[in-house]
Amino acid sequence: MIGFLDVQIGSAALIWLFLAAFMIHDLEEIIVMEGWMRKHHSSLQKRLPRTFARLIGKLGPMTGSRFAVPVAFELIAFIPITFYAAERQQYAFFLGINAIMFIHVFTHLGQSFLLKRYTPGVVTAVVVALPYSAYLFYRLISDGLITWNDIWLSLPYGAILAPIIGLGYWASRYLTPAAVE
Repeated sequence: MIGFLDVQIGSAALIWLFLAAFMIHDLEEIIVMEGWMRKHHSSLQKRLPRTFARLIGKLGPMTGSRFAVPVAFELIAFIPITFYAAERQQYAFFLGINAIMFIHVFTHLGQSFLLKRYTPGVVTAVVVALPYSAYLFYRLISDGLITWNDIWLSLPYGAILAPIIGLGYWASRYLTPAAVE
């Protein structure tokens, strides 16, 4: 199967597929987040460590549209980052965000294990994000485009996500309607 993929998908196309993998994963979260939060909010506040419970409280009622705003901010940032990786072979930011996406899979798994239930995003994290990230790193390394050291060194570049997501959540308070309780 991997050999088949290696022959069928060029490195640039594989890099561009990041945008699809990201959106498929985040669409699961956007679609189910509002109903899931409405159903599990009170039990979530009790089970989470105090710091995370406070953060959820500060974000306010989570609606699909409120969650979609930071996702849109990320997508807007990811397009030029992906372009530079696919078309200009400048990989630092691209590897950084993909390393964070790979780690993010395990936060979804941890949330589901901690809460002992499905959590938004866990299915596509395991079925889409994990295989995509693993294959991406394998391919870029086997094609001689990057090394494992490049991945480790790119992790700080993934920190660009924090202000982008933060700005998206801040903007969502002004761009989206308040949740109906």
